[in-house]
Amino acid sequence: MFSHVMLGADDLDASRAFYDATLGALGIPPGAIDAKGRLIYTHKGGRFMVTRPIDGGSASHANGGTVGFLAPSYEAVEAGHAIGVAHGGTTCENPPGLRELGDGRRLYLAYLRDPAGNKLCLLTPATAP
Repeated sequence: MFSHVMLGADDLDASRAFYDATLGALGIPPGAIDAKGRLIYTHKGGRFMVTRPIDGGSASHANGGTVGFLAPSYEAVEAGHAIGVAHGGTTCENPPGLRELGDGRRLYLAYLRDPAGNKLCLLTPATAP
C-alpha cells in the first residue's frame, strides 16, 4: 500500500546517528543522503526517509502519529529500543514488552521518540508465552 514514509527533522546528523543505530539493531542497513539532502533507508522494498521541511520551517512531530518498524525478534526490539535511547531517543509509553491487541493477537513491542520527537514503534509478533 505504501511507497515510503518520510519524517521531518531539523538536525539530520542527529537523526542519522539515531536511525543508523536503532534500525541497525533490526537488520536494516545504514542510511544514505541523496542529492536533495534527504536521509534514506531502503530495506526489503520499503523506503524510510528523514528530511528537513521543504517549506524551510521547523520540523514537528505528528501528535497521535506513529511509525512502526518490524523487528525479527524480541531481542531485536529490546536492542533497538536500548540503542535508540543511547543515541538521542527517549522512551515513551510503557516499557518494552508484550501487548494484547484485544482480538486474540499479541505483539512484543517498544515505543520511543527519535531526536526530533517523532514516535516510533519497534515490534514483532508474539510467540507462545
